[in-house]
Amino acid sequence: MQLKSCCGCYSTKVGTIITGALGIILSILTIIIILTTDFRYRTIIIDTLPTWIVKIILTINLIMTIILCALLILGAKKRNMYYMLPWVVLGLVLAIGLLVSVIYTSVVFFLDGDNFNGVFSLVFGIIFFCVYVYLWLVVFSFFQIVREEYARGVYKQPFLRYPPKV
Repeated sequence: MQLKSCCGCYSTKVGTIITGALGIILSILTIIIILTTDFRYRTIIIDTLPTWIVKIILTINLIMTIILCALLILGAKKRNMYYMLPWVVLGLVLAIGLLVSVIYTSVVFFLDGDNFNGVFSLVFGIIFFCVYVYLWLVVFSFFQIVREEYARGVYKQPFLRYPPKV
């Protein structure tokens, strides 16, 4: 599925740049929250580790996200599909992980008897998942355009031995 525009009014290139910028902004805000607050992180796999190690792991993950988003923006501006490819691949994997995380978190809330937080996390998690998948589709659509341009090659003026007659 290839989208023609982002939000009906922007090109997929602009949508790709906006998506990369949002990724950088949200990652920086999350790093600030992780490093300045002291709350318990509920994770699926790394619950047995000390909190400070979990903070380091999450911060490194977010720094990698900032790097990939910067590559995405650079790739969109230079129309280079190889700069965009890591974000496209990782974005698809993260979408699947996000959906699993939303379902897992909601189920844990429901099993603990906290129905309000279960419904809240499920509803807003699904909304966030839909927005994330839409932005991924915008980036993937622009990636496909750039990939098609690579396949066709750069247009060059054909060599003419004799100038055309007017």
